[in-house]
Amino acid sequence: MYKVAVFDKEHEKDLEREINHFLKAISDEQLVDIKYNVAAACNEDGEQLYCFSALILYRA
Repeated sequence: MYKVAVFDKEHEKDLEREINHFLKAISDEQLVDIKYNVAAACNEDGEQLYCFSALILYRA
């Protein structure tokens, strides 16, 4: 059976930390794929906002 884990953070270092923590909990054989995405937008004040996300596909 396959499962997914989804991670979403405002800072790339936070995402990195959370993914590394998750990867320590599974074996190399369980890991299938990692998809990474960055989205950027501006709020009403013109401030740039970022969203760093990753989806990990793994065998349960």
